[in-house]
Amino acid sequence: MQMPAPNAEILANRPAVLSRLRDTLPKGAVISDPAELKAYECDALSAYRQTPLGVCLASSTEEVAAVLKICHEMDVPVVPRGAGTSLAGGSMPTADSIILGVAKMSDVLEIDTANRVVHVQTGITNLAVTGAVQGEGFFYAPDPSSQLACAIAGNIAMNSGGAHCLKYGVTTNNLLGVRLVLMDGSVLTLGGPHLSEGGLDLLGLICGSEGQLGVVTEAWLRIIASPEGARPILMGFESSEVAGACVADIIREGVLPVALEFMDGPAIAACEAFAKAGYPLDAEALLIVEVEGSPAEIDSQLARIKAIAERHNPLTIRESRSEAESLAIWKGRKSAFGAMGQISDYMCLDGTIPVGELPRVLRRISEMSEQFGLKVANIFHAGDGNMHPLILFNANKPGDLELCERFGAEILKLCVEVGGCLTGEHGVGVEKRDLMGVQFSSVDLAQQMAVKDVFDPKWLLNAAKVFPLSASADRLRAQETAA
Repeated sequence: MQMPAPNAEILANRPAVLSRLRDTLPKGAVISDPAELKAYECDALSAYRQTPLGVCLASSTEEVAAVLKICHEMDVPVVPRGAGTSLAGGSMPTADSIILGVAKMSDVLEIDTANRVVHVQTGITNLAVTGAVQGEGFFYAPDPSSQLACAIAGNIAMNSGGAHCLKYGVTTNNLLGVRLVLMDGSVLTLGGPHLSEGGLDLLGLICGSEGQLGVVTEAWLRIIASPEGARPILMGFESSEVAGACVADIIREGVLPVALEFMDGPAIAACEAFAKAGYPLDAEALLIVEVEGSPAEIDSQLARIKAIAERHNPLTIRESRSEAESLAIWKGRKSAFGAMGQISDYMCLDGTIPVGELPRVLRRISEMSEQFGLKVANIFHAGDGNMHPLILFNANKPGDLELCERFGAEILKLCVEVGGCLTGEHGVGVEKRDLMGVQFSSVDLAQQMAVKDVFDPKWLLNAAKVFPLSASADRLRAQETAA
């Protein structure tokens, strides 16, 4: 993975940049000590690291606007950062950039249960949003595995989903409005606690834009009345292909679980060792299917799902019979990435495919695993085809990371080949940046970059992300020539 050379003029001007920022922000809000900057060298894609020029920790929209205005005037790149949980390098800095963190901005500004909306600062964690409203009988639906730590800012930037996205959708389906600060310090409000406005869908443009267009400091989120009840069921199968076929049949027959999750043999073993949830260790593939509603509705839905599963000769079917058992089942799934990390270094991918292609794709990944000589653990949101293959490698073995990257690129190309896309919720970041041409034509990319031109004419926001380096360099040269 290549990053552009830093701007020598900006590096030389570092003292002046930091001085202006310190003069503007409260004491302690600007970090420049080399030891303290270590914490900001990378995000959850920790294979790549780069020390930034400095870090600003803002406490309000006004402070975010002030930082961006200064950096705009001094031509300094800015990397927005929420909690740093990005698995695609979305908040990895460049050497000449200022990281602008919003983690201090974690207040709940208003809860309006009558209109089912909560207004928050975007440094708040995903799980804390539900924590703020659950006493009123509501919850916030998107639930990434990192929901205990990840910030709403990053969820909006990457359009995050989670296990329950099959029924409730991803972030864009639960986002009503944002307060957005542009690179020049201008503050915009898009949407809000009301129905969508007419005209261009700018809110839809911002959600999933990966910090390329502006910094989101506040958000109005849709909250949902908590269901009467919910119950998961475990189903073990003899192979990933058989489990994939079962998933396709469940979706094909119109059953809509609230969640439909998949693990293969290596993932089952790692998660069971961690969570002691009673996962079937004799199975090569496991489905966790959760339904919700009244007791009668739950029984009816699970009966249909069991009937479909029986056609695929499951090795085991087990319903949760208590709240404690349900929590244990989900603890295993939510802890999957951490559990795998206790066993091996890994790279987590994020391709999305049509559900009907699951058996074929899983079979091909297994074949590629043999070809590259690297093991794969598959954990993903099977209901919407959002795959998370974890490629296991040894970070201390020369050449293993590069081999892992090549293997991952082939998996993502396969996702596009079968009618899917490069990312479902982790984003492009730096990880998939140079694969964008696999999914998009040069005309497609030019249109996307033209949108960035409007919001960020100097291309200072989240540099070296999303667009292939060659394409973005050509774009900047064209702009300079035109000017």
